[in-house]
Order: sequence, then structure tokens, then C-alpha cells
Amino acid sequence: MSQKIDRRTYLRGMGGAGVATTAGLMGTLQQDGGPDMLTIIGYPQSGIQLFRDLYATGQSLDVLVPDGLQSSTLPQEVGNDMQNVTGTAPAAAGPNQEAFNQLFQDQYNQPPGVFTSQSYDSVAILILANAAAGENSGSAIRDQMRRIANPGGQEFGPQNFVEGVRAAVNGDDINYQGASSTTNFDQNGDPAAASYDVWKFAPQTEDGVRTVNTRRFESNAGGPSADSAPGGTGRTIRVGILLPETGDLGSVGTPMIQASRLPIQQVNQSDLDLQVETQVEDTQTDRQASLSGANALINAGYPAISGPASSGNNIPVASEVYIPNEIVGCSPSSTAITVSRLQDNDYVFRTAPSDLLQGQVMAQVAAERLGAQSASTLFVNNDYGQQLSEQFSQAFQQDHDGQVNNQVAFNIGESSYTSVINQALGG
Repeated sequence: MSQKIDRRTYLRGMGGAGVATTAGLMGTLQQDGGPDMLTIIGYPQSGIQLFRDLYATGQSLDVLVPDGLQSSTLPQEVGNDMQNVTGTAPAAAGPNQEAFNQLFQDQYNQPPGVFTSQSYDSVAILILANAAAGENSGSAIRDQMRRIANPGGQEFGPQNFVEGVRAAVNGDDINYQGASSTTNFDQNGDPAAASYDVWKFAPQTEDGVRTVNTRRFESNAGGPSADSAPGGTGRTIRVGILLPETGDLGSVGTPMIQASRLPIQQVNQSDLDLQVETQVEDTQTDRQASLSGANALINAGYPAISGPASSGNNIPVASEVYIPNEIVGCSPSSTAITVSRLQDNDYVFRTAPSDLLQGQVMAQVAAERLGAQSASTLFVNNDYGQQLSEQFSQAFQQDHDGQVNNQVAFNIGESSYTSVINQALGG
């Protein structure tokens, strides 16, 4: 009999109250009437204090987190090995994942991290679409996005990216196959294929996490696309980068920026009669800084921008800057469901999948891997946190007959999270 079945049977017999969870690492008892497990949705910087406060309660229960909290340094900063934590994250599972991994390792002498493959793919696609468009025009680039990414034409990836750009400027039909996925776009500008890793913190490994297993999803590619490409050489392609170097996502954003620079370097170091110019603006994981950075890039003449990273920043930037100014935005890590529903005139894309899928994956992990029958959520108070909390809760209840005790919001940058933790853990 599997571990998960043992634990579910035991919980039924004990009513779920006063029972130590699978992790059992702190040797204390679960709060009477509280949930079997806690789902925490947030970002690394706030996560440090939040997890310190959680462990200070002495609660011994499983914790489930999404990609926003996948930081290899988090256990060290929290002061706990965090082995009661299980995570889910969009996976780097594209057909050319290994080629990207080698590029990143060779350039930076370290393994790529979460959302680095999506960052490479985002910038690579924007370069290809610009090369095919033959001009630094947002509307022209928009019309080429699916033409160079979706099925049909010769396949190219990170390992032969320069040849893909050469084909794009020649007006050839190409199909970019990425590191993160096949990078085919659907009607909403979302990836039509996606994979999710289930992971654990592993401080003894080089990248600080280990993958437990991977789940894959497929949907239909489609949407408006140009019929042909003007192309042309002897010009400069302009691609902006709007990602966090500081703030709550600074530790995640830095390697994302490193990955974003790789396709630019590949073109600039080639013999193509093209140059790629870029400018990096720090979102600071802050709404106003993101808007200011986006406007700075537009004022500098960038027609296409990779970023922002978080949905809390991507949605206002898309609504207030990209769409009204006819700028193509392609986020490598904004996963909120709202992004798919924007009235964007097809200017907003992303290489990270929607949380509509991640909520399902998290609910399955909670029920089947962790054996939980009840759960509470603690979520960062923005679109990303609210919507993923709702999607997890809905899937956990409808698909797995789970009970959701509480959904509790928290704000970034608080000095203590004890109060919201107690609300979430209350019966």
C-alpha cells in the first residue's frame, strides 16, 4: 500500500484533527480543527518572513507552493531545510531544453533556474518576429508572432537560433521550437503546450531543488497571423527587457535576465547583417516601477518587450502601456488567468502557461501525493495570488472531494505574518 493511501486512511480514522502530517519534521501536533495542509502563494522575499513565522508556530503540516516561491536560497534564508514543502512550477520541457541548458551553463557556469527557459524563448521569439517583420513596428511584429512560432515551416531552436533568424529575414516559413515548450501560441497568445514539475527543496544539490515528476498538457495552436514576411537585413532589431532585478522577485529575476540576453548575444556575435539592441529596466517587483520602466522602453523606441515577470505588474503594464501604444509584450512568467482575458488587440503574449492549469496540478498534488482531505490557502494579495488560490480551491473541491477551510490574503513586505497564518490554520 502506498504512503499516500496509508495517510488518507489514517486521517479518516482520526478525523484529521491532532494528527502529525507526512512531513512530521517538527514533532508537534497539528492545530485542532485545522487543515491537513497549507497552500502558500507568494514571492521569495516575503516568503522568508512568512515561513519563519509559520515554523515559529510549531505546526507540523504539509505545505504546497507554486513557482513564485521556487528560490534555491529560501531554506537557508528561512533557517529550515523546508522538507515539509512540495512545489509545482511550469517546467522547462520543450524539445530543445537540453540545448538551452548547455548554452546557459556555458555562459554563466551555473544551471538555469525557474522561468529561465521561458525568458530565453520570449526574447528569441520577439527577435524572430521582428526579423520577419523587417521593421521595428509593434503591429508588424504582432502579425509575425504566430507565423514564426506555430506549426508549419522549418524547425529551429536555441541550438541553431542564428540560422532561424537568417531564415526569418529571408521570408521563409519557420517554426521556432523552444526550451520551455514547443512555444506554439493559442488564440489568447498563451502557450498551446505546457508542462509542470512537482519539486522539493534540495539544498545539497547545485540548483537547490529536485524534480519529483512532470505533468504535460496540450491544447490547440491558432490565432491571427501574417501570410508572409518582408524580412530584410542591414538593420537593427530592438527588443526591450522589463524584469525584476530587485524587490520580491529580484532573486528569480536576475537569472531570467541572464537567459534573456543569450539570444541577443547569439545574433550579435554571428555573421548576420543584423544587430540586436536591448535595454533592461528593473520592475523592482513593483507596479509603479514596472509602469515607469515600460514607458522608458517605449520612449527609447522599443516596439516589443519581454516582461514583466509577475502578473501583478504585467496586467497594469499591458493595459496601460502595451495595448494603447501598440507594443508587443511577451511575459516569460506572468501566469494569472486575467492575462488570457485582456482585450489586447493581440498585443499580449506569454511563454508561461496560465494558472488555470497550475491550479489543477496543485490540487492533484495536494490530494494524491500529500493525501490531504482539507486545505487552507495563504495568498499574496494581487491577481496572481487571488486567482491561483481560487483555481486550486475549486479543483481541490470539485475534482478531489477536498475541503477548503480558509482562503486568506497577505500583503508583500509585512514585518510579521503570524496573524494571517493563524487565520489560515484556524478550524
